[in-house]
Amino acid sequence: MDLRTLKYFTVVAEELNITHAAERLCMSQPPLSNQMKALEDELGCALFVRGKRKLQLTDAGRLLFQRAVQILDMAERTQHEVMSLSGGMSGTIKLGMVEGRAPFLTSRWIAGFKEEYPNVHYSLWNGSSDDVLERLRQGLLDLAVIAAPYDTEHLEGFAVGRGPWVAIMSRSNPLADGGDTIPLKSLAGKPLIIPSRPSRIDAIRAWFAEAGEEPNIVCTMSNYLDAVALTELDVGISIFPRTTYTPNDLLVTKIITEPARQIEYVLVRMKNREPSELMTEFINFVRDTEDTTADDPGFSEILKNEYTPPEDTPFL
Repeated sequence: MDLRTLKYFTVVAEELNITHAAERLCMSQPPLSNQMKALEDELGCALFVRGKRKLQLTDAGRLLFQRAVQILDMAERTQHEVMSLSGGMSGTIKLGMVEGRAPFLTSRWIAGFKEEYPNVHYSLWNGSSDDVLERLRQGLLDLAVIAAPYDTEHLEGFAVGRGPWVAIMSRSNPLADGGDTIPLKSLAGKPLIIPSRPSRIDAIRAWFAEAGEEPNIVCTMSNYLDAVALTELDVGISIFPRTTYTPNDLLVTKIITEPARQIEYVLVRMKNREPSELMTEFINFVRDTEDTTADDPGFSEILKNEYTPPEDTPFL
């Protein structure tokens, strides 16, 4: 059971489909199937339940997947730490992020860190908070940028940014005219598209209740871009955190006020997983970056059209 076989196994375990796994590994399907069968023979147990279209992990398969991720991670860290002693910092940072401002924040960190450590590589993954946290728990990510609040019992993190909640609507929507803000009451009764996370749905309902209204939720989405596609066709008005995407001529974005809400982004890692030298250096770099942002004229220029909520704006 060598590291290459464990790598093959983890990809199959993630995809639960030999064809898809073979495509990811840039190899043909029969050799990969043979590798998995040989691994099962070596261990003396079945790792997969083989269906017609999809595999399922057995209990032994799930245990091996957890251990394989840890072993491969440790092997990679060891290699990079040894190499860094003679050739400067190197390795791969596996970073997950939610949508909203998180991709913008991470791109800024990577651009700065790359100048100091050009031999470092990056593997980025984008998804909902639940998806990102699950990959972090599985060891598929080193760090994650998620929206607060978070599980402080198992995660260690710190705030890296914040932004307002907004209403995104088709340019043809009657509410699209006017200024850059919109009172929450104006959205009452209108068909709404909101994030699908249960805690977010509850929070948005409570937000409307504070204004004496009930939201008309017609669709929930885990992906911002899917919500945008529906909003362009005026299926509904989307309520999401403000992003830093390229402006869309088909849409109008308004900051929600009366009452306003903001979202806080945090960089987190698993408490039970000791960070490598590379991870520690990157985390320290992010801390320093956040401390010096206000003094960076280049970054100030980027943010000149951005709206930052007042400090006393409640979080959602």
